Amino acid sequence: MSVQDDLAAVRRRLQDLEHTVEELERRVGTGQTAPPAPASGRAASMVTIPDAPYDAGQWTDVDDEGLGARDRHAP
Repeated sequence: MSVQDDLAAVRRRLQDLEHTVEELERRVGTGQTAPPAPASGRAASMVTIPDAPYDAGQWTDVDDEGLGARDRHAP
């Protein structure tokens, strides 16, 4: 990305932030408590992550981050 692309992205995000703050100020002024809908179209539903440990069988063929595979030594 060029500097111009980065600046354009920052300007868009700043405009989104300003819009969100204005919407929150309006809601506070009118007494509404419902959160605004996401501006970027992301899903508004929450995902529950269980506290139970993950199945260790899922991780038999993966590398440990920064250490390499489990059956090899780190450099």
